[in-house]
Amino acid sequence: MENKILYTVTIFSENTVGLLNQVTAVFTRRQLNIETLSVSPSAIEGIHKFTITAFSDRETIEKVVLSIDKKVDVLKSYYNTDEELIHQEIAMYKLSTPEFLQQVSVEQFIRKHSAIILDINQDTLVIEKTGHYGETQALFNELNEKVRVLQFIRSGRIAITRSKTERLSDMLAEIEEKRKKKEKKITR
Repeated sequence: MENKILYTVTIFSENTVGLLNQVTAVFTRRQLNIETLSVSPSAIEGIHKFTITAFSDRETIEKVVLSIDKKVDVLKSYYNTDEELIHQEIAMYKLSTPEFLQQVSVEQFIRKHSAIILDINQDTLVIEKTGHYGETQALFNELNEKVRVLQFIRSGRIAITRSKTERLSDMLAEIEEKRKKKEKKITR
């Protein structure tokens, strides 16, 4: 992966059937593998936010974002590096309760990893860890060394920019301002 870094692509759109397929096709055409994918409603009612990570060089990711912007149902898309974002992932680990309790001091372990126990019964316990990929992976590695992990799942990245408002809010405000100026000119 020479000269490739992890970029986060954020796409704003209405929740339209088939858009995810169109977006992933853009990555496929550019020979980019999607590392993580998360879709959820945004802070703006009726608008969904896709958060996709992929390793790429800057030139290729710029072309990807331009191609995505051309999709009819996309309002706007952006790309960012990790330094421009606040981001997290969530991971859950299912373990054997008896094995875990034999190997580990639960309180110390949970505090050390800033994790929480979501569920515990006589057979299994489920631990949740929120953090960056390296943190959730390190916990998986440690648990797998001490106790066999029965099940593991990690979410896609969720991210917000370090700016005060959502970028799309700024863009929509600009469009609204231009529309109002146009209306004033017409009514004069």
